[in-house]
Amino acid sequence: MNGMEVYHLTKSFGPHIALAGVTLSIGAGEFVTLVGPNGAGKTTLLRILATLIRPTSGTVRIAGLDPARAGPEVRCRIGFLSHRTLLYDDLTAEQNLRFYARLYGLSNASARIDELLERVGLADRRHDLVRTFSRGMQQRLAVARSVLHRPSILLLDEPYTGLDPHATEALSALLGELAGEGCTILLTTHDLERGLAVGNRVVVLSRGRVAYDALTADTDPATFPELYRRLTGM
Repeated sequence: MNGMEVYHLTKSFGPHIALAGVTLSIGAGEFVTLVGPNGAGKTTLLRILATLIRPTSGTVRIAGLDPARAGPEVRCRIGFLSHRTLLYDDLTAEQNLRFYARLYGLSNASARIDELLERVGLADRRHDLVRTFSRGMQQRLAVARSVLHRPSILLLDEPYTGLDPHATEALSALLGELAGEGCTILLTTHDLERGLAVGNRVVVLSRGRVAYDALTADTDPATFPELYRRLTGM
């Protein structure tokens, strides 16, 4: 069981309410796109699911586990990609992955690193310093970092930000492969068209609440932007 559930989830930062009673269930193997305007609570929700912050109230279950009681076991199941790549500029691509392999306690990580560098198209740049990489290359390496320990759940916060069209297509292809292998994926994006194209379900978050939740197959790409504007007031 590698799904995620939140029930009546709230999160406040002083007087500011970021999440106002979110209830959402994501089944094992689903690829869900989460969209919404700035300030809707998307990043806050992902950070709670990644066990980086705790909710003010409500219930969270990751793979059937309570993160407050089984934090280490939950975190082993999660790969998280934030706005920051968390890569070290003065290390090579391979050295970055070896560093994180040690943090994850992976033994005999060489084969896994070789596999991931090949999958993200960076095998021929493995010995180059990350500071010489384009934004798209860094993002692909960051995805490799986030799946290095074979997580069953992948949380991606605006992974397409700053990517050129070629890098965008490469990232979408990689995520499609991971989804096909059974990885549960929750991805946030401001690109409505891209969000509908990559996920099999779309959720709109507005003012800290779920305003829309449907399969992408049941969502008309032609009319969705207008529906989104009505739901969010944008």
